[in-house]
Formats: sequence, C-alpha cells, structure tokens
Amino acid sequence: MQTKMSRRAYGSIALAGALTLAINVVWAETMKYEVVDGEAINAALTDQAGDAANGKKVFLNRKKGNCLACHVVSSLSDQPFHGEVGPPLDGVADRLSPGEMRLRVVNPKVVNADTIMPAFYRTDGFERVLKDFEGKPMLSAQEVEDVLAYLQTMKE
Repeated sequence: MQTKMSRRAYGSIALAGALTLAINVVWAETMKYEVVDGEAINAALTDQAGDAANGKKVFLNRKKGNCLACHVVSSLSDQPFHGEVGPPLDGVADRLSPGEMRLRVVNPKVVNADTIMPAFYRTDGFERVLKDFEGKPMLSAQEVEDVLAYLQTMKE
C-alpha cells in the first residue's frame, strides 16, 4: 500500500539532506591550520571570535569537551568530579599563549607525543572509529575557539 507524503514530510527530508550535506562540507574543511615551530596554532580556526560563555559550556559538557574529567579548575568548585590526570588549568592563560592553548586543544600530541589528552580537532590517524564518527572531529572549529576564549579567562 502506498501512502501519501505531506509537503511537510518532503520538506523535512529535503532539509535533513541539506543539513547532512552542510555538515559534511564543514567537516571536510576542518584540518586547515598551520602549526608554528611545533608550538602553536596562532591563526584562529574561524572568522568568528570565540565566545567564552559557550566555551565554558563545551568545557563542562561530558559529551563534548569533558575537560574536568582530567583537569582541576579551582574556580569551578561547584562542579563535581575534577580529574587529576592532566595539569590544573588555574592560571593557564598566564602560562600559555592563545596559540599554544589552541594547539593543545586541536592536537596535543604535536607538543607531547605521550599525552593521553585527546585531539579535539583531529580527524585522521585513529583506529576502530565508528562509521558515524569517521572524519569528524570531537569539536567544531567554532567550539575550539569558544573553549579557547574560555581558557583565556583563566588567569591567576
């Protein structure tokens, strides 16, 4: 039996297809950055400035940044479950330049090959990646810039 689809259903399908295409285009453009002297990514990944408030949300989100799983941040004492695997992030903006912090979020293995910190903006070189996640970074370019804006607020 054949059923009639409403215009709304066709519109939804078309929109879903367009969004999928747009997402794939965004993901295809993720790896355009330059590492300077193996120390920093000085140029922003996007044309839009980072939003520290959104960066904090990504930083705390257990399905996105989940930064507190490994790092302690004293100013976030109201948040449970700070990890102690990574260095404390208190005063990180006084210790590292924005470019150095950006590289550590994008791909920390460039700085320290033995780190267990994940590369939040890397899309290749992984093993046993689920099909839904192949070629996709954990964070978008804008989310990286937002997290960076938030990290820049962490001064002593």
